[in-house]
Amino acid sequence: MKVFIVGTGIGDLTFKAKAAIDQADILVGAQRMVEPFSATGKQLFTAYKSEEIADILRKSKAETAAVLMSGDCGFFSGAKKLLPLLCGMKVTIFGGISSLSALCSRVGLSYENIRCVSLHGRAGNIAINAAMNEKCFFLLGGNMDAAAVCRRLTEYGLGRMTVHIGENLGCETECVRSGFAEDFTDIPTCQLSVIISENSEQISYIPSGIPDDDFIRSTIPMTKSVVRCNAVSALNIRQNDVCWDIGCGTGSMSVEMAYRCPFGTVYSFDKKQDAAALTMENARKFACDNIIVSVGNAPDILADAPAPDKVFIGGSSGSLQQIFKVIITKNPAADILVTAVTLDTLNAAVSAFSSIGRECSITQIAVTDTKKVGGYTMLQAQNPVFIIRGLK
Repeated sequence: MKVFIVGTGIGDLTFKAKAAIDQADILVGAQRMVEPFSATGKQLFTAYKSEEIADILRKSKAETAAVLMSGDCGFFSGAKKLLPLLCGMKVTIFGGISSLSALCSRVGLSYENIRCVSLHGRAGNIAINAAMNEKCFFLLGGNMDAAAVCRRLTEYGLGRMTVHIGENLGCETECVRSGFAEDFTDIPTCQLSVIISENSEQISYIPSGIPDDDFIRSTIPMTKSVVRCNAVSALNIRQNDVCWDIGCGTGSMSVEMAYRCPFGTVYSFDKKQDAAALTMENARKFACDNIIVSVGNAPDILADAPAPDKVFIGGSSGSLQQIFKVIITKNPAADILVTAVTLDTLNAAVSAFSSIGRECSITQIAVTDTKKVGGYTMLQAQNPVFIIRGLK
């Protein structure tokens, strides 16, 4: 069978796409895709799941079929999952006009450096990506509509960010609105909506060793800047990693981890309610909506958390071995890093790594700052800190 995968764009077919549809004996796609061709006399099949579409094509005796996809076949399209299922068929792809290019043309923006985030059927990381990029495109869907995106931006301190909302692009009911995110937190929109955020003050680097005084503080202990910088660097966090911060305290380590996984999630745990609340305050201050905070004692609180890729342990309340057991059960390849300010915790960490069959590297950091006293510059030493990392 000859199969054309056709991007129907936002209602404006390209000449080649139209020719492919004219040539096809059958048309397959979601109801919204095939309905405009009901008067053509062609046999129409309604399906949107890749497995269902492939099954229809395998059972059909037609020589030529066209599978209709919304937007552009190379941009968050079902074509990606469908292609591997069409082995043995002669497949040709015809791209369409994406919602990204359509909205950019409507509001006069270029999109060569835009960050694209799909929120279709997922919560996604909205504020963190909007904060770290000059322009961000959000493909909406499911429970995440335009108002929900604007509420998230506003909650995380980005309410004065400019947004462009495109609704029903290419349809008679098309609507494009521009303004501040805080102005659109309650607007009703349909599911066929997309958003572009503009941020002239984007964070153009990955923050590392954020000054301690930049965080909202209390009497709760925090991992100091120099230690934090070394610890987060040693973990080599990837953009889509799942990270755990056990004993999160002020959340300073959670924030630095969050900046390194804008497509991942940081799960922060602390046994104290006020520590968890402070971590959440700092998450909002630094626009890190990929931080999820939980209150409870480890290891019990870890039972329902997703398997981690990277784990930082800044406080364990004497339960390191039990915590390690949970981590390794969920992901035997997880990277684990522990900080210790006492010899007792250092010894416990070495023993815990040994219990899971890992050797460990130990680095001791002794930081000395300067302080003005009268006309003199004095040295002021911080407590030495041990960084213990298990080697896989």
